[in-house]
Amino acid sequence: MPDKFKVLFIYPNTEMATLVPINLSLLAPCLKEAGFEVQLFDTTYYKWEEVNFEQKKVELLQLRPFSYEEKGVSYKESDMYHDLSMMVADYRPDLIGITLVEDTFELGMSLLEHIKDYPQPVIAGGVFVTFSPEDVINNDNIDIICLGEGEEALVELCRKMRGNEDYSTVPNLWIKKNGTVIKNDMRRLTDINKLPFIDYDIFDEKRLYRPMYGKVYKMIHVEMDRGCPYDCTYCEAPQLRRLFKDKGCGAYYRRKKVDRVIEELDFLVQKYRPDYINFNAESFLAKPEAELQDFAEKYKKIGLPFWCQSRPDTVTEGKVKILKEMNCQNLQFGIEHGNEKFRAKVLHRNYTNKKMLDAFKIVEKYGIAYTVNNIIGFPDETRELVFDTININRQIHPATTNVYLFTPYKGTELYRYCIDKGYLDKNDKVHQVLDAVPLKMDSISYEELKGLQRTFPLYARMSESIYPQIKIAEKFDEEGNNMYENLKKIYQANHFK
Repeated sequence: MPDKFKVLFIYPNTEMATLVPINLSLLAPCLKEAGFEVQLFDTTYYKWEEVNFEQKKVELLQLRPFSYEEKGVSYKESDMYHDLSMMVADYRPDLIGITLVEDTFELGMSLLEHIKDYPQPVIAGGVFVTFSPEDVINNDNIDIICLGEGEEALVELCRKMRGNEDYSTVPNLWIKKNGTVIKNDMRRLTDINKLPFIDYDIFDEKRLYRPMYGKVYKMIHVEMDRGCPYDCTYCEAPQLRRLFKDKGCGAYYRRKKVDRVIEELDFLVQKYRPDYINFNAESFLAKPEAELQDFAEKYKKIGLPFWCQSRPDTVTEGKVKILKEMNCQNLQFGIEHGNEKFRAKVLHRNYTNKKMLDAFKIVEKYGIAYTVNNIIGFPDETRELVFDTININRQIHPATTNVYLFTPYKGTELYRYCIDKGYLDKNDKVHQVLDAVPLKMDSISYEELKGLQRTFPLYARMSESIYPQIKIAEKFDEEGNNMYENLKKIYQANHFK
């Protein structure tokens, strides 16, 4: 029997952003199934930002006030870097893996800097790595990177390392060796129906708690598909689809078979006893009605309340009726922008405002609560265009209104547009979708966008007669801040009942 081989995952996460990542929840059981040990260092509950992600959403009227205390969730009082060093020293992993997104890249690098003297290799993966491989592999504290999907590549790497074999030819991996970087080709995409069931055991059980409508639920997240069939220019999914196609790796957008999802759901519900289920799919309704009906019939034995997200143009009355019968409690939709021409030309979302408004009327007819996502600050956006989005929101009745700033992630079409137009420097750092990054464009300033972001729900829900007061609340001076606090109390009293 070969010696034990231990892997330590590091998850540098935005503070108190409690959505559990599917990637690590799948990589862990893949490794365990192959006979490897796995542990996780997760930064979610460490205090390293001035205001955490969830609390920012509360302050911006995008979340109802809530408290984790009822579930015993709180910050860790110890030092994040010291704790990581101690875990590495005690666990003594044979391989350290870190998953990176652009928002937390700098945090991830600071964590690796604190364990740089540990002799075992570090592998980095994640969508940021796939689109910025040179930026990542050039870091002194990273030895290997994984491009694309990691389930098969990571298991093959660990097997070869455990057997003291040469691993320099493993597909999907770039590997530093003798002062050079070996860049291997990419492998065929994984058959997601053959993956092991999701395993949340590497996470603290409290990580499954997530706020919704002012309450905290124990929620499991189930992968329904991988990728997305649409071409939104602010999203990495279309470029991933093209990348894998160009490399001959297969079709990136894949849906799990209904029976496979039900089998996994049954296992996860029995094991973790959740209050709620999140169906992890970019566009849950982007499937034939017959397939959704088949899933609904088989879901009856599960029966738990759930939420999912989709696009307005995937809504039909038949599909929403099925969701209602399944116990769907919440839907989430991306409005993103309220101007039809701008939305089609800049975002490549090609449907009319009438189609969108009709979709929301159907959802409201069946009494399903819904959340809408809006993005402001797109390249060449103006104040008038922002108000086109506000005006769409005034015509609907969502339970929650999210307002994000356009974030030019590497790998997206709009990232390249911003670079080409000089709106963004390639060294500029983004910091998650609530804060994004200032663009150097004349059409609207970052400060004005931040003011519109915090007042967006006020404009969308309150009477036009108080627009002058709301405009004062856009300003981050004493008068503006006082006005915002006053209007926020009125909003919460009327809309967060």
